[in-house]
Amino acid sequence: MSHFLKEHIQKIINPTNDEFEAIQSFFMKKRFRKRQFLIQEHQPVHEIFLIEKGIVKSSFIDTAGKEHILQFAASNWWISDFAGFFKQETSSLAVDCIEDAEVYAISYEDLNTLCAKVPAMEHFFRVKSNFGYVALQQRILSLMSKPAKERYEDFIKQYPGFIDHIPKQLIASYLGVSRETLSRLYL
Repeated sequence: MSHFLKEHIQKIINPTNDEFEAIQSFFMKKRFRKRQFLIQEHQPVHEIFLIEKGIVKSSFIDTAGKEHILQFAASNWWISDFAGFFKQETSSLAVDCIEDAEVYAISYEDLNTLCAKVPAMEHFFRVKSNFGYVALQQRILSLMSKPAKERYEDFIKQYPGFIDHIPKQLIASYLGVSRETLSRLYL
C-alpha cells in the first residue's frame, strides 16, 4: 500500500480501505531520471502525474527556440499537459525532470473508470482541478500586473526551497525575466 498516495487522497476525501485498494490499483508508480521526459511536445498525452519525489517542469519552446516554463511541480503536485490529456490530443508542452523523480501516473481511461467505480474520486479530481485553475489564474494575473521583484518574491513563497534546486535560467523563464534581471533580484 502506498502511504503517500493514501495521505494525498485523504486530504480531500476519506475512502474506506477497500476503496483505497481499488483506487491504488489504477495508479502506476514510475521513476524518471534527471532530464528524462514524462511527456514530449507533439506526442499523445496518455497520463497525468502526481509527484511523490523530485522536481518536474512543464514548458514549451517558441519559434525562436526559447524555452518558456509554465509550471514546476514537486511532492504532492500534479503535472501534465492537461489540455492534451483531457481533450485526448497531442501535447503542446513538454514535461521533464529537473531532478530524479518518482511519480504516480494514471491514464485517461483509468481515471474515467476509477471515477465510475469510486464516485468520491470524481469529487477529488474536481477539487484538484479547481485548485489548478485558481493557481493558473493567479499566475496569469501576476505576469500581467506585478513587477519582476514581486513575482520573484511570490515564487519564493509558492515554491519554498526550490531556489536551491532549480537552475536560475529556468526560474528566470518561469518569471518572464532575463537571467540578468533575475541575478539583480536574487541579490
